[in-house]
Amino acid sequence: MTILGIESSCDECAVAIVADGRRLIGQVVATQIEYHRPYSGVVPEIASRKHTEWIESVYRRCLDESGVRQNELDGIAVTCRPGLVGSLLVGVSFAKALAYALDLPLIGVDHILAHLYAPHLEHELEYPFLGVLLSGGHTLIARVGGYDDVEVVGATIDDAVGEAFDKIAGYFELGYPGGVEIDKRARRGDPRAYRFPAPRLHKGDHPFDVSYSGLKTAVVNQREQFRDASCDASIENICASFERAAVDMLVSRVAKAAERYGLQTVVAGGGVAANTYFREALAHDTGLKVVLPSLGLCTDNGAMVAALGYEHLSRGRCSGLDLDVSARTPGYRRAYP
Repeated sequence: MTILGIESSCDECAVAIVADGRRLIGQVVATQIEYHRPYSGVVPEIASRKHTEWIESVYRRCLDESGVRQNELDGIAVTCRPGLVGSLLVGVSFAKALAYALDLPLIGVDHILAHLYAPHLEHELEYPFLGVLLSGGHTLIARVGGYDDVEVVGATIDDAVGEAFDKIAGYFELGYPGGVEIDKRARRGDPRAYRFPAPRLHKGDHPFDVSYSGLKTAVVNQREQFRDASCDASIENICASFERAAVDMLVSRVAKAAERYGLQTVVAGGGVAANTYFREALAHDTGLKVVLPSLGLCTDNGAMVAALGYEHLSRGRCSGLDLDVSARTPGYRRAYP
C-alpha cells in the first residue's frame, strides 16, 4: 500500500508518501520558523493561515518530487490530534477533500503515536520497547506494546522538556527555536560549571515522572547559587549545565523504567530527541539498546503519519468524512507501580 501522510499539528506543513509502512518514497516539509521567530514562539493564528496558504503546493510538490501520481495512492493518513486546533483543521480538511475526490480510504492518526512509530521507517523493531517522546508540548515515557498500544509509565508533571528549553532560551534572548540555540551554545560550554538541582518529587508520585518548572526557576532566578566559582558565568556554560541537568534527570528515569518493566530497548522520538547531549547520554548512560530516528524524523513530518496510517489502513480501519480534530489526546493508559 502507498499511503499519503499529512502533518499540520503545529507549525510544520508536511506531506510524505510511504510504501508499506516502511519505505519513504518522498517527503516535503515547509517550515514556518521565520514567521514565528519575531514572537519567540508559535502564534496559532499565523500557523493556521500559513498551512492554508501552503498545503496544496506542498502536496503537489511531494507528488512531483516523488514521481507518484494521484491514482497510485492507496490511502490517506492525517494527524487529527493533539495540536493546535486551527492548524489541525487545515490538514484534516484537505485530507478529507482528497479522500473524497480520489475515492480513497482515510485515517486520522494520533501525533504522539506517530512520533513513537517514526523509527520503524529506518529500523527493524520488535515490541515491546520503552518509548520516550520529547517535544515542546509533551514529555512521556511509555511501555509500547504495539503501534496502537501505549501505556504511560512516566510523564512531566508541569513543563514539557522542550517547553523548558524554549523558555530558558527566551529568557536569555538566544533566538528561536530555543532548543536548537541552546544545543549550539552548550557544545561550547562546560556542563559542570553550574550544578543545577534535580527536583525531588513528593513521596507517592510516580517514580518515573519528571518536573522541569523548578529547574527552570533555578536557571533563571537562582543560577549564581549553583555556579562553580572557578567557572565563568558565560551563556555557553549556563546552556551546557542546564542541558545536562534537564537531560540527566530524564535519562535516569528512562533507565529505571526499563529495569522496572524488563525492557531492553528504548526508542525515542520528538523534536528534543534531536538534541546532541540527549542522544549521547541515552546511548552511553543507560546500558540499553537505543534506537533513534534520524534528525529529519525527530521533528514533525508527514512520513511518520503515513507509516502509522498504513498500520491502520492495512487492517481495514478507516475514518469517516466526519473525522474531527482535538487539541488533546483522549488519554493513554497510565501504569502504576
